[in-house]
Amino acid sequence: MHATSNPNDTTAPGWAPSAALLKRFDVNGPRYTSYPTADRFVEAFGPAQYYQALTQRSSAGATGVGLVGGRGPLSVYVHIPFCESVCYYCGCNKVITRHHERAGEYLDALEQELALQLKVLGHEQSLTQVHLGGGTPTFLSDAELERLMNSLRKGFNFDPGAECSIEVDPRTVTRERLAHLASLGFNRISFGVQDFDPDVQQAVHRVQPLEHVAELMQAARDLKFASINADLIHGLPKQSVKSMAHTVEQMALLRPDRIALYAYSHLPDRFKPQRRIDAAELPDAAERIAMLSQAMAGFLRHGYTHIGMDHFALPGDSLAVAKRQGRLHRNFQGYSTQPDCDLIGLGVSSIGKIGATYSQNAKTLPEYYDSLNRGELPVVRGLALSREDLLRRSIIMALMCQGRVDFESIELAHLIDFRQHFAQELERIKEMSDQGLVTLEPDGIELTSMGWFFVRGVAMVFDQHLQQDRARERYSRVI
Repeated sequence: MHATSNPNDTTAPGWAPSAALLKRFDVNGPRYTSYPTADRFVEAFGPAQYYQALTQRSSAGATGVGLVGGRGPLSVYVHIPFCESVCYYCGCNKVITRHHERAGEYLDALEQELALQLKVLGHEQSLTQVHLGGGTPTFLSDAELERLMNSLRKGFNFDPGAECSIEVDPRTVTRERLAHLASLGFNRISFGVQDFDPDVQQAVHRVQPLEHVAELMQAARDLKFASINADLIHGLPKQSVKSMAHTVEQMALLRPDRIALYAYSHLPDRFKPQRRIDAAELPDAAERIAMLSQAMAGFLRHGYTHIGMDHFALPGDSLAVAKRQGRLHRNFQGYSTQPDCDLIGLGVSSIGKIGATYSQNAKTLPEYYDSLNRGELPVVRGLALSREDLLRRSIIMALMCQGRVDFESIELAHLIDFRQHFAQELERIKEMSDQGLVTLEPDGIELTSMGWFFVRGVAMVFDQHLQQDRARERYSRVI
């Protein structure tokens, strides 16, 4: 049994990868919330295939086959697409509207979709994780959020220790609204901050004063939320090394339990709101790398543990504890302490995972409503994983979560000779070993402490689809 890479190595004051190494990995690549990634889904996978996957899960419970009570654990993601105003950097599936009455029609549809799912699954499913994302989930009124949570509680048996999380736009909530969220059972909260600099906020059309965010974080602590997350983005218009350093210091002083530091990807051809950003105001590659390096060093200096990729957590947070103990997992919402779960995706564009299948709902409201009005689940594409997909997924997720791949365990689980099957990939891994990112041992591959910062780049070596298709512009930056 091997120990995982020691995360304490990455909490030393000022420790961070060099700018030269960051520059070498300044490329686009998947985030690996799944493998294969969602861009590989096909339209040949539709409602019939999804129903089959649900039926197989339900049958596993009836026959006693499975992990917990005949089934593995279950997670639910609900996508709320509405936003009152557009943030220019955004690449999410969203509907910009100030007509809050549209939420009622959407909740009706969500309840229809849930009923169709439960008709196959039954109502005895145990739920260990719920996440509301968007869009802006807090676009819904207090009464509408209560209606949604009541629908979920009627449909599933919430585990006593279930993680219930919600993404929050600070501009849409008050201390009183946070108290209502807590009363509904939400115990984890994520604030979309992005940047504290007023000029940057103006440039991306998202103005929210530091004082307001600080007040909300304190309110969340007073309300005993188990974990508070804050999202930041580097590479935005008008950002500079100096301004980003100031934002990092301000955020570190606010002391959220977790911090996500995402890289902005400017893809105006794909995301219409980004066309409002003046490309001349974007920091160049050297500036982006410098601000990222400085930000990493800043959070480590303030005592945060590097979890992997662009995620940091305080040492006492459950995510940091899970990393130390080798219990990290990964799903469509990112890093998680939950075991590998089947995931029910509800709402427009939502992605689900049942057994060895992935599925995605219609991406527009008219398509989504039309399917449900016909009494059909709104699944429009997905994927049934091949044996090779499952093999490579196990390797990529081991790297992303545990920072180590043991050859023997992969060979026993998938009946292959690792070194023979992945001869070409291991040649690239040798190069990464020379760069100090991994240790290549006779019986496995292990990330170094520095390698955790480039885990996406290491995982990409084993992505067969990516190697066959070099068009990576669809992805965000690796670092």
